[in-house]
Order: sequence, then structure tokens, then C-alpha cells
Amino acid sequence: MSALYESSLNGLQFGLMLFLLAAGLTLVFGIMDMINLAHGSLYMFGAYLTATLVNATGSFLVAVPVALLSTAAIGMLLEVSVLRTLYRRDHLSQVLATFALILVSNEVVRLVWGAQPIKLNIPEALSGPIAVGGGVSYPAYRLLVIGVGIVVAIALYLIVARTRMGMWVRAGASNREMATAMGVDIRRLFTYVFGFGALLCGLAGAMLGPLLAVQVGMGESILILAFVVVVIGGIGSIRGALVGALLVGLVDTVGRTALPALFGVFFSPTVASGLGPTAASMLIYVLMAAVLFFKPRGLFPARG
Repeated sequence: MSALYESSLNGLQFGLMLFLLAAGLTLVFGIMDMINLAHGSLYMFGAYLTATLVNATGSFLVAVPVALLSTAAIGMLLEVSVLRTLYRRDHLSQVLATFALILVSNEVVRLVWGAQPIKLNIPEALSGPIAVGGGVSYPAYRLLVIGVGIVVAIALYLIVARTRMGMWVRAGASNREMATAMGVDIRRLFTYVFGFGALLCGLAGAMLGPLLAVQVGMGESILILAFVVVVIGGIGSIRGALVGALLVGLVDTVGRTALPALFGVFFSPTVASGLGPTAASMLIYVLMAAVLFFKPRGLFPARG
């Protein structure tokens, strides 16, 4: 039970970080009607910039805000220079162009930082465990990640639901032409939304960098999960992105703990240890298929 409890906390932490990626992705997809495969590259840039600034300044608190603003600036520059030309293209053109951006981004990272992974250490003050009840001690840094994810989710809800900018975002997602007719500067709105989505990607990279390897191509694998979250939650829905991310995080993490133990009842330990993680990775896509079977537009579609 203690292992299951700890796995649930890991799933919550992973799900909230997926939400940071999926929130920006679903906004871009829902408002701009654009498939952006380069979204994971912004996550990679956020991790690399954070690691570089931490090594230069020695302070995680100083490095993270600078890295986030830098990642947002990269995203806005990318939107103005390249992606703006793709809005009226079909989705196949968008997929091919943004896939090319992935390759370019990876080569830029290799040129600037080299091909070897770089190290981003957990802040020393957060390197120890904290008792969380039930006889379980949990790493303090992972609790910080959970706290940051919850705060960002609440702040994002308030921004989208309670502010004028959020009203413009919801109007653009519902009916772009009508929003333009009512005086909303859609081009500027697109740039701001893309920059905000890039900032969320940078935050996910900064927070997950000490837990995962900061290396070339780190955005591709997590981008697949972010797309799964968007599909499960519903395109353009922040609430759907949050629910979908938590479902994917918990199913993936708890499944990797529970399934090997379950298979150990029927198979040998060697077979169970190999089969369990494989089956757990499949559970995410089984979950997506089940959601789409009953709700073809996702759990909380933003349109309609």
C-alpha cells in the first residue's frame, strides 16, 4: 500500500507536468487550428536554458524565471517568423513544417550545448525527503513540482475564465471570424497565446530537468503523451487538458507499479517484471481508445 501511495503521488506529479505541456498545446490547437509538433522542442529549450543558467548563477530561483522568459521569447519569435505562414495551410503541411522545426531545434541544441546530456541538479535545500503521512516519506522536490503544477492550474483557470484576455482566447477558440469582427486582433492574440504556451513548456522543462535527463530530443517522447492528453481531454479545453493529464499520469505511473505485482501472481518474476511495464505503457492508449469510443470529441470539448 505504501508503494501504491507513493506511485499515486508520482502519477500526480507527472500528470501536472504533462498538463503544463498539454495546456499550451491545446490552446494552440484549439485557437489556431494548428498542429505544432515543435511544441516539445520548446520544452527541451526550457530545460537546457535552466540547466545553463543554474550552472552559471548557482541559483535555481534566479535561473528559472529567466529561462521561462527566454523560452517564451523563443516561442513568440518562432510564431512570428515561421508558424504564422502556416495558419492557412492544411494540417499535413503544418505537420511536415513543424517536424522540420524539431530537426532544426535538435541540431541547434547540439551546436550550442553539444551532443552529451548536461546535468541539472535538484536544489540542495529540496534534496531530502518529507514525511507525507501513512509512514511514507516523499522527496521534497517532487512535492514542490506538485505544488507548482497545482498553482499554475488554478492561475490558468482564473486567467482563461476571469480576465479579458481569457475572454478573447475563448472567443477565438469558439469562432475566430466573429471574434475578428468584434475587434479582437487575432494575429497579436495568436502571438501572445503561443508565447504563453512556450512559457508553460519552459516551466515543465525546468521542473522536470532535475528528474529526467536534459538531452537532445527529450521533447519528442513527452510530446506524444501531451497529444494523448489533448485528445482525451478535448481540443481547446483547459479543463480537459487538466483532467486528461491527471488520468494519463496516474494510469501510467500506478500501472507500472501495480501490473508487475498483478502479473507476478500468474507468471514467474522474470516474465512479470518484463511484461508489467510494457502493459502499463499500453494502458494509456487503451484509455484513449475507451474515451474516444464513448466521447469521440474528448471529455470536455471546447467547441459546440
